[in-house]
Amino acid sequence: MRYDLVPGVFVRHPDEPDWGVGQIQSSIGARVTVNFENAGKLLINIDKVDLEVCRDQKP
Repeated sequence: MRYDLVPGVFVRHPDEPDWGVGQIQSSIGARVTVNFENAGKLLINIDKVDLEVCRDQKP
């Protein structure tokens, strides 16, 4: 379990750069809902995708 993936955190999907930066809306177990600037709200299984936290960057 990744404790850094909590609501409000900005992330990127490593395989979908065109989606842009997303903000985590909710996190329940391995299911994280992210609202991406160019792809909208998506449910991501973090057991299968290693989301990249944008530590020094915001949209």
